[in-house]
Amino acid sequence: MIEVKTSPLSDGEFNRGVFATVDIAKGTLFHVAPVIPYPNREHMLIEHTVLDDYVFEYGINHSAIVLGYGSLFNHSYEPNATYDIKFENHTFEFYAYTDIKAGEEILINYNGDVDDKEPLWFNKDEDGDGKDESEK
Repeated sequence: MIEVKTSPLSDGEFNRGVFATVDIAKGTLFHVAPVIPYPNREHMLIEHTVLDDYVFEYGINHSAIVLGYGSLFNHSYEPNATYDIKFENHTFEFYAYTDIKAGEEILINYNGDVDDKEPLWFNKDEDGDGKDESEK
């Protein structure tokens, strides 16, 4: 139903994304990804690795490495997919937010909510004014 391929949306050494191999109807659960949670106090260790770009917030006191294809979805402010965190199962469930055509890249909003247009943490400037660098 999904596969990892080279994405035109990113560049660099790891320019991958997740793509639909078949049409996926709106509302369809298409991927369940287990997670490895860890306390936020340990995140400073992760910040010194490439994994820092792939972790998710996981509740108030934890972050998580999302396994499966979970950490390979690219970002969009107009996503065609969304996810629910299932703490009781330690999984992320990914659903089609819109109909997704075979061959289309599957995109999520990294802010967690499909309607959240806040600048992403890695696009905020150093002075902390909250503005995306592209807004200046």
